[in-house]
Amino acid sequence: MSAPRRAPGGFPVVGIIGGGQLARMCAGPAAELGITLSVLAEAPDASAALVIPSAPVGDHTDVDAVLAFAAECDVVTFDHEHVPAEVLSALAASGVPMHPTPEALVFAQDKLAMRERLTALGIPCPRWAEARTAADVTAFGDDVGWPVIAKTPRGGYDGKGVRVVASADDLADWLERAAAEDSPLLLEEKVPFTRELAVLLARSPSGQAAAWPVVETVQTDGICTEVIAPAADLDTDTAARATEAGLRIAGELGVTGVLAVELFELPGGEFVVNELAMRPHNSGHWSMDGAVTGQFEQHLRAVLDLPLGSPKPRHRWTVMGNILGGDHPELYPAYRHVMARDPEIKAHLYGKGVRPGRKIGHVNVSGDDLADLRERARHAADYIEGAVTE
Repeated sequence: MSAPRRAPGGFPVVGIIGGGQLARMCAGPAAELGITLSVLAEAPDASAALVIPSAPVGDHTDVDAVLAFAAECDVVTFDHEHVPAEVLSALAASGVPMHPTPEALVFAQDKLAMRERLTALGIPCPRWAEARTAADVTAFGDDVGWPVIAKTPRGGYDGKGVRVVASADDLADWLERAAAEDSPLLLEEKVPFTRELAVLLARSPSGQAAAWPVVETVQTDGICTEVIAPAADLDTDTAARATEAGLRIAGELGVTGVLAVELFELPGGEFVVNELAMRPHNSGHWSMDGAVTGQFEQHLRAVLDLPLGSPKPRHRWTVMGNILGGDHPELYPAYRHVMARDPEIKAHLYGKGVRPGRKIGHVNVSGDDLADLRERARHAADYIEGAVTE
């Protein structure tokens, strides 16, 4: 495994395990900061490997590959949360600093551990329980009301590993697998939320933290399709309490790097925490163009324990629209059209092959007219997807 080329002047090498779009979008900020990136990529044509020169191919489950990769880095961070515990332990034992640490990352990897810890901290959560048997499921549903949400504690994302169930019969296959693996399921009440929000913040090893404004996230079939920054008509007290909860979670769990706290807003200005992500997050893509310091630059600053940048918005509103794969594999002509039609649109493509429903890019647009921005962002994303042709 060849070593990354170091920049003169004592600037560090940051290693990222995983070669997806989150690692890719660190490339520009790293260059501006004078930092060298190295990525342990899944394949030579992984999203990040296309733009980061040091991108050795290796699997995040391969202890030897991860240790060899990390030995050439000053600090290691992650593109995703799926690195196994045994690999994280070996990495920690090697002495290479990593952020977040395994002790923090477990609460993003294991939803049951997350629920237990947040409940102990008094952070508002949906009512929940673990389930190993059909009787457990029935008892919980009868207590909180049907339907209930069932989740696999590990490995789910973008709506995967989540079911809305009306009875224990709907979970027969999951319960059978849970019994075989001795791994209980997580059950949660179906929360009557008004909308979904997200708190995004960064925290450094020395304890400095900075939070962006609370945003609204819009989901379609379990996938985030739009982010409005800041969340429109959000009560200032609710925004402050949500931000305070996010900062407290980061401090109590010892999170280093970017943390996303996904929330359900409830009637009356209350909220509950839905999920945690300890990495740059879809809900923060707007910050690339809409904030003084974007989430990818901030993540690099945080993991290196550099002073954090200002998260202040540059504009009254910024709207992010996700681009999902459609039926048209050739994106470049549509990309050019969008740039010509609306020069204020910032389109970010991830260098990924098109597959229906796959996140392949996003657009950002900022200004003062929220309704206009939402329409423009949606049109641009739809045009690149091929959903509209004019």
